[in-house]
Amino acid sequence: MTMDWLDIGAVEDIPRRGGRVVRTARGCVAVFRAADDRVFALDDRCPHRGGPLSDGIVHGHSVTCPLHSRVFSMETGEARAPDEGHVRVHGTRVEAGRILLDPAALRD
Repeated sequence: MTMDWLDIGAVEDIPRRGGRVVRTARGCVAVFRAADDRVFALDDRCPHRGGPLSDGIVHGHSVTCPLHSRVFSMETGEARAPDEGHVRVHGTRVEAGRILLDPAALRD
């Protein structure tokens, strides 16, 4: 059975280089809008100390954790060297100006 993608709001609801939190059954997801209007979604928890990535600084297609400045690719979830770690990436699409989140983010 295929689940419909979850409509989480308008692209315009998230400022460029900003993020917001979406609460799901399996935890919080950080949704970001890059300066080029691409949309990304990651688990909203830095693996280093649990910092809220949704409060991080967005630059290019990366986000910097607000607690200890660990930088993660929003495309792959990988930490930028010399740091280590990985954040789960969630699928997103934009249709008619609306952000859609992959329903897999809702599963436990």
